[in-house]
Amino acid sequence: MPKFAWLASHESYQPEVLIDQAVLADKAGFDMVTASDHFHPWVDDNSAAGFVWAWLGAAAARTDSLMFATSVTCPLFHYHPALIAQAAATVDRLSGGRFVLGVGTGENINEGPLGYEFPGYAERIRRMREALEIIHRLLAGEKLDFEGAYYQCRKAKLYSPPTNGVPIWMAAGGEKSATFAGKNTEGLIVSVKEPEEALEKIINPFQGNRDSRGSVMATRWVVLAGSDAEAWDALGSMRGLRAPGRLEEVDPMVLRQRADEMDRDEILSKYAVVKDAAGLIEAYRHLVTDVEADVVSIQVASTHPDRTISMIGTEVLPELRKLGDSP
Repeated sequence: MPKFAWLASHESYQPEVLIDQAVLADKAGFDMVTASDHFHPWVDDNSAAGFVWAWLGAAAARTDSLMFATSVTCPLFHYHPALIAQAAATVDRLSGGRFVLGVGTGENINEGPLGYEFPGYAERIRRMREALEIIHRLLAGEKLDFEGAYYQCRKAKLYSPPTNGVPIWMAAGGEKSATFAGKNTEGLIVSVKEPEEALEKIINPFQGNRDSRGSVMATRWVVLAGSDAEAWDALGSMRGLRAPGRLEEVDPMVLRQRADEMDRDEILSKYAVVKDAAGLIEAYRHLVTDVEADVVSIQVASTHPDRTISMIGTEVLPELRKLGDSP
């Protein structure tokens, strides 16, 4: 049976609000909370961007059994990989082993504001190879000397090492990244719109490059709203994500302006918009039955997130768990 995660969207809500969401998700029956890691959000008028690593420690202290995962952090530019290893080890200790390190190759909206040039994919995946070697070796307890093309370490060692082990999962949107993740990490994070396509292009290449089965977390953005107007309000903090030039832009104000110049129907058409619990069940059922994900990450934009979390716990998760139990 898969586990079910709730996304704590740090681009959408202030960190203290997200703590309350995590506590509510724990009570509602979620198994995990995933947390995004952003320096800048996607718009400037209805948004937030708390520091996820401070938040994870606070969230771990407020919950007892809930797992946590970064979805995702980028250990390539404004974080040195050794610093991410230290942060992951600390969260592991504070949470009693309830942490998964989710990594990805980054976005310019987080790196450009700090003065970093954001290179193409080829360089980013080369950086990721070095970063993961450093992180794995430090988490394993090594005193590390490392001389790479991008990163160096001199007698680096974690003096507050993990006590439970930290699995590393990597986000992949195509076959190259999925193949890389299969060879270099313990798990895959994949956004699924069409299950067959995700299986063919991402999940199968990931599993095919492993000696044993890796973990798969399948995610999907869904909007819960009774009308188009409500759906637009629910997407307020995320609407810049669909604006043109988002991969190059560093200013959330610009992305907000571009998004608001677009046709709203065009932006809404890029999301699954549902009205009720039945719609949510239908939106996520294929991640359970077809993808057979180990973790299904429920990423729902709504105007009343607390009500949504409670409703999902009562009406949606039980039905999805039944699907996971079916032969």
